[in-house]
Amino acid sequence: MRVSQADALRLSTTLLVERHASARHAEIQANVLVEAEMKGHPSHGLQRLPRILARIERGLIDPRTEGQATWRASSFLEVDGRRGLGPVVAASALKQVSERARNSGIALCGIRNSNHLGMLAHYVEWIAESGQVGVALSSSEALVHPYGGTRAVLGTNPLAIAVPTADRPVVVDLATGVVSMGKIHHHAANGMSIPFGWACDAAGQPTTDAQRAMKGAIAPFGEAKGYALGMALELLVAALAGSALSPDVRGTLDAEAICNKGDVFIAIDIGIQPDLMLRLSSYLDLVRTSTPSDPSIPVAVPGDRASQRRRKALDDGFEIAPRLWQNLNDLSFSNKSFSRGHAR
Repeated sequence: MRVSQADALRLSTTLLVERHASARHAEIQANVLVEAEMKGHPSHGLQRLPRILARIERGLIDPRTEGQATWRASSFLEVDGRRGLGPVVAASALKQVSERARNSGIALCGIRNSNHLGMLAHYVEWIAESGQVGVALSSSEALVHPYGGTRAVLGTNPLAIAVPTADRPVVVDLATGVVSMGKIHHHAANGMSIPFGWACDAAGQPTTDAQRAMKGAIAPFGEAKGYALGMALELLVAALAGSALSPDVRGTLDAEAICNKGDVFIAIDIGIQPDLMLRLSSYLDLVRTSTPSDPSIPVAVPGDRASQRRRKALDDGFEIAPRLWQNLNDLSFSNKSFSRGHAR
């Protein structure tokens, strides 16, 4: 079934406000989830909302806080998220970091004791739209096996970078695993197999069964290179955010544990340089018009296809599993059947 942006935002914010999030905090969290759906990444979209709601109900998320931030150095903001909603804590920190970068040229923050952020692209794109280069790093539970190994000991450790241009910012958002665990969960929830090479099962054997992969380990992308980058980001996030290392991280994929992963954001102010912005845009156009290997599929710059999907979703809505949409509707306190169940 197809759902409009307006309907998805309305339902999501209602569910969060019913659980004592302020209207503003609910809007921030809902927007991150719905944007992921509209850009064609349901693994980071509304399928995560029931878990967020359960975590609020169990006291693992405080939907009212924006965290506590302290400038540990002139350009280094240290943030204790105080179990707040990930996007809410990040939005508050980013506002301060971006303002500081206007004066100092660069500023960063390390966030601990916060919750899952969703797509990192959302945050770096926000930084880039203000005319600054944005960089985001995050950690996760141990989900990725090292190159040459079979047991999960690294996080998927995503990295996102956005650079402003004369047109829209160019945005790169990638995990250092072949895929995110959220994508494997999405395949499992919809009864789909996964491509060979994505993951191994608990016994260390390659598998195409999404359910078995959830209990195993994701492969690092690019073999040894992806493993090395994932390791570097693992250590960098833990050092700057003061957060747990992946084997000890909990709380991004469950509704039982306090979330103790880390996040790092960097804002770099490059000043108003119209000539540079035009030069960057011209380069991107050159890339787009380069000769494709398949004449029917033009070359795209990172973020192009997500932007195209979003534009289409604004007009036509986005596809969502009817079972998930019904489940979300059933979670509303205004739904009598849910209210009776909740009262029990």
